[in-house]
Amino acid sequence: MKNTITTLLILAVFSIGTIAQEKGSVLIQNATLMTITDGIIENGDVLIVDGVITAIGTDLSAPSGVSVVDGTGKYVMPGIIDAHSHLNTVSTNEARNPVTAEVTMEESINPNSVSIYRALAGGVTSIHLMHGSANVIGGQGETLKLRYGVTQDEMRFDGAKRTIKFALGENPTRVHGQGNGIQPRTRMGVEQIIRSHFDEAIDYRIKREAYLAAKEAYEGDKRGRTAPPVPVAKNLRYDVLNDIIDGEILVHCHSYRADEILMLMRVFNDYGIRNYTFQHANEAFKVAPEIAKNGAYTSVFADWWAYKFEVYYSTAYNATILNENGVTNSINSDSNELIRHLNHEAAKTVRYGETSEADALKMITINPAKQLGIDEMVGSLEIGKQGDVAIWSGHPLSIYSKVEHTYVDGKKYFDLYMDPVDMRIAVDSEDSYTEAGFNTFIQGREEDSCMSDVFELIQQ
Repeated sequence: MKNTITTLLILAVFSIGTIAQEKGSVLIQNATLMTITDGIIENGDVLIVDGVITAIGTDLSAPSGVSVVDGTGKYVMPGIIDAHSHLNTVSTNEARNPVTAEVTMEESINPNSVSIYRALAGGVTSIHLMHGSANVIGGQGETLKLRYGVTQDEMRFDGAKRTIKFALGENPTRVHGQGNGIQPRTRMGVEQIIRSHFDEAIDYRIKREAYLAAKEAYEGDKRGRTAPPVPVAKNLRYDVLNDIIDGEILVHCHSYRADEILMLMRVFNDYGIRNYTFQHANEAFKVAPEIAKNGAYTSVFADWWAYKFEVYYSTAYNATILNENGVTNSINSDSNELIRHLNHEAAKTVRYGETSEADALKMITINPAKQLGIDEMVGSLEIGKQGDVAIWSGHPLSIYSKVEHTYVDGKKYFDLYMDPVDMRIAVDSEDSYTEAGFNTFIQGREEDSCMSDVFELIQQ
């Protein structure tokens, strides 16, 4: 009996790790399709079969067994993608060293966070779950699909590029220089932390590869004429830094000031690093031509600033100026509250700067997809892309519009008309029903920001 139970447990664990991510099929008919990359299709249909968009057009028929949704008077667009989120993290900052490239958000995922459901209600289907900004070079990120109620592994976006968080300015200097008395204490020190660790990583790789070659020669020497090499231990931190230099990991860098944005571009040019995104980038408008020239991306707030001194010099025209200069820009949330209405944040670019509606919608769909290296799979309504879509009651940029249905891989995860109120609350046995509905809804800047987990550390 004991052997039988053990076998069943082993099979259960194995099956959890190998379960395919659930797909769905649906035909949405007679809707206004906001394709993002190919204009608007009036009275259009979109067919999703087994999680993939297989047809876009008019008068499409549903294959046997595929449900049909009447989209008359509705708008359909690809699911919103948030390039900067801490939505369902378990831990945000590993703040005891200015460089922690070896840590990862891979296991810092809470798949049961009620915030996931609330984000789905805002049409969000994918997020970039990021390490915080306490470190100059922080931990690796994780791109997720918001499949609410599945396991950690099933939330992972299969095929997404590897990412890592960098941070410039006040956050790493006050955590380390002011908080712990170690470099960096100034913005000058931030640059040198990056340069010195890249140099150390390159030197490590040369020595490690030489050791491995010598080790192979030693083990292959049957006559014993070769001396055993001095071992060079594997260093995961340096391995990750070398992957950054090689372009295998995309950098997303917390930044505010124009001078530090220019600094990082100079550093990255020196090391041949090409694909990177400046997160927040409140003063990016000052150096928009330089950012475009370097091929860098930006992911900004629509109008969020003045929560600390280094973000006072900001403008709601930032996104428009970047867009007009040819920078691939996205609008992010960095907040469990803002993520519910990123469509409104995108709409602000139309109000401030008269950005076109088409470009505004790109900032929450295909542009963040490009920044995360997933644009071949999501971010627009195209045949062959994954069936992450949202059905809206009206134009997505209208403040009066609501999400009625949200699909991830063709499976419906949010339905406005089948929305039990219990789904909206965080369950806590010590809370009343009313408290459970509101006590985790709006936590404020400090709770939602990249500096979660370090405020107590700083005060020590």
